[in-house]
Amino acid sequence: MASYSPAKSTSYSFGRIFITSAVVIAVVALVLLLALNDPRSPETLLSIFATRFLGILIEALPFLVLGTLVSGLIEAFIRQEDVLRLLPKNRYLATIGGAFMGLIFPVCECGVVPVARRLFTKGLPVSVGVAFLLAAPFMNPIVFASTYIAFGFGPIFIMRFVVTAVVAISVGLLFALNRQPETLLQPSSWQKEVLHTGPRRGLREGLQYTLAIASNEFFEMGRYLYVGCLLAATMQTFVPQEALLAIGNGPVLSVLVMQLLAFILSICSTVDSFFVLAFVNTFTTGSVVSFLSFGPMVDIKSTMMFTGVFRRRTVLYLVLLPFVMNLFAGVLINALGITF
Repeated sequence: MASYSPAKSTSYSFGRIFITSAVVIAVVALVLLLALNDPRSPETLLSIFATRFLGILIEALPFLVLGTLVSGLIEAFIRQEDVLRLLPKNRYLATIGGAFMGLIFPVCECGVVPVARRLFTKGLPVSVGVAFLLAAPFMNPIVFASTYIAFGFGPIFIMRFVVTAVVAISVGLLFALNRQPETLLQPSSWQKEVLHTGPRRGLREGLQYTLAIASNEFFEMGRYLYVGCLLAATMQTFVPQEALLAIGNGPVLSVLVMQLLAFILSICSTVDSFFVLAFVNTFTTGSVVSFLSFGPMVDIKSTMMFTGVFRRRTVLYLVLLPFVMNLFAGVLINALGITF
């Protein structure tokens, strides 16, 4: 088990606070710079920005609360040996299984990050956690239901399932090739607990501990969510959606535009199916599927939350690999001529 001195821990905490503060200042500066060159009045811009920021934040907060509560329950009642016992010994088979862990932990892209981080500290292999992180926002009963209500059990539902599973498993398997997984995670996500031999916590003690852990986790991950919402609101305010949609023609460009739109809008996976219904008659099938598969994996707010779990280089891989794979899948769907 790795040991971390108080000095290192304090330095690491101050470093993260400094980086978070710097990002917030940079966002504010970007907003002011863009506002100076925007023809709309400052009052209009402020109103649009505030409305979109609060809309994204209010939509995301309940799911972050749910995720931190699940994280607390895992910390209080699940031991490292429990996680290791349930996983297949083969890391590649375990990674494939990780893509379907959302059926056990039904959380969206905001809630899955604290759950994955807690499981990492319990000994979950990084490759399994990555597959879970990318797939769970869709691979859970709640989003299955919303997608079915919006599109029925047809091509969109099936292709969203297939593309999500293939991309999540593929990225996870690539991470499984790394022989030093500790180099991919932040130190706080890699501090494994010691194997326990004593009695488990009672229900009352466990629930109290759950709330304490969930509270700490909420404020820890909440600052990344807050910065992500600021960035998303900034992009939505100053990057006209009409401009993106106007260039969204063609089998390749339409997919690229819808993926950028998914990243910028940062819509929760529980409601994104209803949002994208407005584009089914104007955009290609592949672009709609890519919106539904890529958006829950990576958006602005989840990218910021990734930085609280993974090292910066790992976050870059977690953004670029799903982006490229979903782009390829969307273009392939269009090339095959699959329709709604």
